[in-house]
Amino acid sequence: MRRPSNVPSNDTISMKRFFKIYLEKPELAGLVFLAILTIVFQARSGGVFLNGVNLQGILGLLPEVALVAMGVTLLMICGEFDLSVGSVFALTPMSMAVLLEAGWPFLPAISVGLFVAMAVGFVNGVLTVKFAIPSFITTLGMLFVARSLTVVISGGFPPLLPLNVIPKWLFVTYVGPGDMFRVSFIWFVVIAVGMTLLLSRTNFGNWVRATGGFLPAAKSMGIPTKRVKIACFMICSLLAGFAGTLQVMRLGAPLPSIGEGLELQAVAAAVIGGTALTGGIGTILGGIIGATLIRVIDNGLVLSQVDANWFKMALGALTVFAVILNAWLRKKAKSIKVETGK
Repeated sequence: MRRPSNVPSNDTISMKRFFKIYLEKPELAGLVFLAILTIVFQARSGGVFLNGVNLQGILGLLPEVALVAMGVTLLMICGEFDLSVGSVFALTPMSMAVLLEAGWPFLPAISVGLFVAMAVGFVNGVLTVKFAIPSFITTLGMLFVARSLTVVISGGFPPLLPLNVIPKWLFVTYVGPGDMFRVSFIWFVVIAVGMTLLLSRTNFGNWVRATGGFLPAAKSMGIPTKRVKIACFMICSLLAGFAGTLQVMRLGAPLPSIGEGLELQAVAAAVIGGTALTGGIGTILGGIIGATLIRVIDNGLVLSQVDANWFKMALGALTVFAVILNAWLRKKAKSIKVETGK
């Protein structure tokens, strides 16, 4: 019996459902990349990639990249960029270390460091929204300012952290079955859950998406778009500063050069995870998947005995491919009327 011409085929229905799922979960493309690369590196490394020791190394360093990627993802959903996160990544722990060396207790010192990070985000936000400067330019300038401040307050020599006053057990000690995780991973999970709930279950999250999706409409709805953007800049800088503090506690010394190039990795992680460059689309999970992909590529190339100099090329190629694929998927999804039925 012939199917009536006006009745969609099963293939068409399946395609519509696929695009509906993609529009709701733009991070799925990044998840597919992650699964493919995991299989490839597991095979190329002779089964070493997924063993316990290697996973311990990947998960131990993941929070330091993923926290920055989460903040950048939130800001990109809001329609802005922050190229200063790599410098804030270094400035925050350097501020804390200098105060610790001067005899300050740990809690006030780390509080001042994180306050410095939030202050940088506040300045970025105010300059961007008050003077209508593209955030690319604002934060590019802040990248140099914050990095210079980091070198200046270090006096040219990185201060040594007084280990007797730092509760490293609260941040970087290994815990869990077989010491699989650092405590920093627990911090990362807690913050990731909080950020996801903030974006998906609160009015603020709706305001962020509306502001990044179509600013004039958001303003006409009475959304305080300027305050929303400033808040996102501050959260982004705060997460970058906390991530830098975790790295310094792991390394034992606040080097002025840490975090160089991290801002571009964070943007790449957000894009690979499905965040739209134009704003309004993206998820915190997508940023985390993108950051995980970066760690997987870095680690997998080493285990596969590939020259480490190929890392940036692989990351750049994956970023461009992800942008092209996401743009194509969104275009196709908009051209097909997606049924919201059963």
